[in-house]
Amino acid sequence: MSTTIVSAIFDSRHEAERAVSDLRQSGVSDSAISLLARHDEEGHETGHDGGTQEFVGKVAAGAGIGTLLGIAALAIPGVGPLVGAGAIAASAVPGAAITGAALGGAAGGLEKVMTDHGVSREDAAYYGDRIHQGGVFVSVDTNAARIDPATAADILSRAGGHSATRPRTAAV
Repeated sequence: MSTTIVSAIFDSRHEAERAVSDLRQSGVSDSAISLLARHDEEGHETGHDGGTQEFVGKVAAGAGIGTLLGIAALAIPGVGPLVGAGAIAASAVPGAAITGAALGGAAGGLEKVMTDHGVSREDAAYYGDRIHQGGVFVSVDTNAARIDPATAADILSRAGGHSATRPRTAAV
């Protein structure tokens, strides 16, 4: 079964939270959404209210709406510690039951994890740079979500998401 992944990188947690919220309001199920961000145990890059794992967990939990496929702490060579949720985290740690926090090494680096997830090489390289700078990656499997790819892309863009092929626009 072929999947159609629509993705974007967000410059702030707030934008990523808004994107996930907007996707859910459009009827996208949690199981069709993936997140990936740098793991910052001390909260330096993610603000005063906790580290990235806490942030990803909060977004994944959706304030009681449900969880994505789980949260994983990932160790990717050349990138460092990341926190992921959803299908991208499950694919980065093959065979792992990702419920709660699991630690795994993702072979091949971040670009491989993303291209294996269905992201183009051009976007994967772009996202890798932005994640290293503190950005938050969000993707939607539009087949699983039963949403038009253009609609999903518009939702991500309106919330501030951008990619190598879709420049950042001002979030409304």
